[in-house]
Amino acid sequence: MKTRRLALILGDQLSFNLSSLQALDPQQDAVLLAEVLAEAEYVPHHPQKIALIFSAMRHFAEALRERGWRVHYVKLDDADNRGSLGAELQHWTNTLQASEVHITECGEWRVDDALQQVAVPITWHVDTRFVCARDEFVRWADGRKQLRMEFFYREMRRKTGLLLNADGTPVGGAWNFDAENRKALPKQIKAPMTARFPADAITQEVLALVGERFSHHYGSLEAFDYPVTQVEAEGLWQHFLESVLPAFGDYQDAMAIGEPFLFHARISAALNIGLLDVRQLCADVEAAYWRGQVPLNAAEGFIRQLIGWREYVRGIYWMHMPEYATRNAFGNTRPLPAFYWTGQTRMKCMSQAIGQTLEHAYAHHIQRLMVTGNFALLAGIEPTQVCDWYLAVYMDAFDWVELPNTLGMVMHADGGYLGSKPYCASGQYIKRMSNYCGSCAYKVTESVGEQACPFNALYWHFLMRHRQQLSGNHRLGMIYRGLEKMTEAKQQGLWARGEQLLARLDAGEML
Repeated sequence: MKTRRLALILGDQLSFNLSSLQALDPQQDAVLLAEVLAEAEYVPHHPQKIALIFSAMRHFAEALRERGWRVHYVKLDDADNRGSLGAELQHWTNTLQASEVHITECGEWRVDDALQQVAVPITWHVDTRFVCARDEFVRWADGRKQLRMEFFYREMRRKTGLLLNADGTPVGGAWNFDAENRKALPKQIKAPMTARFPADAITQEVLALVGERFSHHYGSLEAFDYPVTQVEAEGLWQHFLESVLPAFGDYQDAMAIGEPFLFHARISAALNIGLLDVRQLCADVEAAYWRGQVPLNAAEGFIRQLIGWREYVRGIYWMHMPEYATRNAFGNTRPLPAFYWTGQTRMKCMSQAIGQTLEHAYAHHIQRLMVTGNFALLAGIEPTQVCDWYLAVYMDAFDWVELPNTLGMVMHADGGYLGSKPYCASGQYIKRMSNYCGSCAYKVTESVGEQACPFNALYWHFLMRHRQQLSGNHRLGMIYRGLEKMTEAKQQGLWARGEQLLARLDAGEML
């Protein structure tokens, strides 16, 4: 049967309201989904991430068939699998004699570039799952010397009407309640149970396939319990909304030993592959606030992450790729330490963050930013290697969201374009926000000597070696004034300890 039009749906586009699907007719047109090795191996993706995407794709294909669509599905272990999205698209366009090919905007520049090379005419559709379209972000950014998420976020609040009074002013008298979202976890408060989803027959088949084909990749499959359908993703969301969100605002930055999830939703992976809708999530949170079920700092903090930060980094990504990926403002050249792949380090905070990533393909934003990311920044790790690690190990990592967050926010490698200052900190920050330091082999109260927390000396070493670039940053002024007040002997001691730690990294030691 000749196909009039063919829609290629990518593994992060599993939404029934996808714009390319909306343009087609299930009675006449067809859909293509393909599991290909090129997408599974361009970085060594965590096996749970591969399993999530393949299982969700297979479930989505079945759901489309139930809705009357003709679906052509290519499995990874099919004998005639051609290995890349471009090759599969070319083959199926020719085989089906499709007169048109329709694709919703790719999330990743790399995939977009590859599909642009395929010798078939493609009709591209705007990805309407985002609140801010790419060209809308460019218009907002035009003429601004520096971009700041806070101002973009306010525009998105006005656009959506979320948490606004009738006169357009923000509920609570302020746009941002981040200052109320930085509490450490009290000893008497226990994290809630997280919702878990047992593997059905489709997922079990995928787990077996991934276990066989990708056992050499970083991470374990054993703890896989993620939602792989829209119904399951909605179940995870409702659990968070009803049982966890009220405390999310207070403790979203907290960290604790043996608690990988705390008061976080774990929905980012489901959202990023299309199983949840950002507008509906925000509407649900706003409604919960108006019903008095969640405090304002929780509701605003959650909404800010979705329509503020998430949309902001996507806009920056598409406005500046592919050049953005090569930025390295500090000129870092040090390779990523091997313990990022094993978790074998005496630093308790690092072993906790990396260890749970091995087990769950997950760490929350403060663990990524202020533990593993902070260490990479202070140690001067080459940005591309850090970005590739984050892209590989986290379940929710796709290039459009991972790259700006890692290169811009974590590594400050764009020179301050995305964020106004480097997110650097000593071990004192980790001590304040976690209980990691109490059982660490190092002493967070010390900065020099063999038992001193490596974060302490590396923090001051970083500030010293980049003094020329950073001392004029108004957000670092107080810190540099504190540095200037130190005695020469203390500064030399910190520098020497930092040099020693960096030399040990260069020698391949784990710290």
